[in-house]
Amino acid sequence: MAWFDFLDPVLMPVLNLGPFWAILILGITISLLITLVYKYVTDQKKMKVMKDQQKDFQKKMKGLRDNPAEMMKVQKEAMKVNMEYMKNSFKPTLITMLPILLIFGWMAAHLSYEPIYPGETYSVSAEFLEGIKGEAELFASVGTELISPGKQVIEDSQATWKLKSSAGEHTLTIKTGDEERTKKVLITTELKYEEQFTAYEHSDVKQITINYNKLKPLGTFKIFGWQPGWLGLYIIFSLIFSMGLRKLLKIY
Repeated sequence: MAWFDFLDPVLMPVLNLGPFWAILILGITISLLITLVYKYVTDQKKMKVMKDQQKDFQKKMKGLRDNPAEMMKVQKEAMKVNMEYMKNSFKPTLITMLPILLIFGWMAAHLSYEPIYPGETYSVSAEFLEGIKGEAELFASVGTELISPGKQVIEDSQATWKLKSSAGEHTLTIKTGDEERTKKVLITTELKYEEQFTAYEHSDVKQITINYNKLKPLGTFKIFGWQPGWLGLYIIFSLIFSMGLRKLLKIY
């Protein structure tokens, strides 16, 4: 999450409006950015000609279904135009790729899960190498209360603990045998959280997981029985805005 912290001054005010509005605003902004870059980086006159050629080729191929030889010739010509069209379309993608990936990373770091609130019960799981048996014990820093026993029997290579913590960053330590592995957890009322998974090499502990609840930007509202997360909702907004902007700005 720290990798994207430099975007906080710009994007946090948007996030403070709520997850739904943040995704909506960022969806509009990113769609507008992509559309404008595409419009001014590509030769729109040339793109229009190629688009018209593509339509003409499609009409010709429909009329040549009973003439495979001629249809193959038209397909080859159509493929050349399609490749040229894709080549020109790729230029703006290279320009917008990095900033969009950074914004996506920031959104994933703030909108994938609900935060863990102060005093809320949450759970942490440890996954061990196959064959590891016995007990694992969890120790927590000051401000964290263990709801379940600190010592847990490792069953099916896993152990899980329930906890409560005060606001702030806390360190959890899981000990098995003589080995100790730590994992940080953030308790806050803001849309922030530590990474869900931490994997370990050369260790009996394969992975420690904070079991977050997934963030539902639409609350209990469902779209045909589906509750989209931030990415699904972003894709919906992006498709709608992109199509609208392309028609409005007459982009080919």
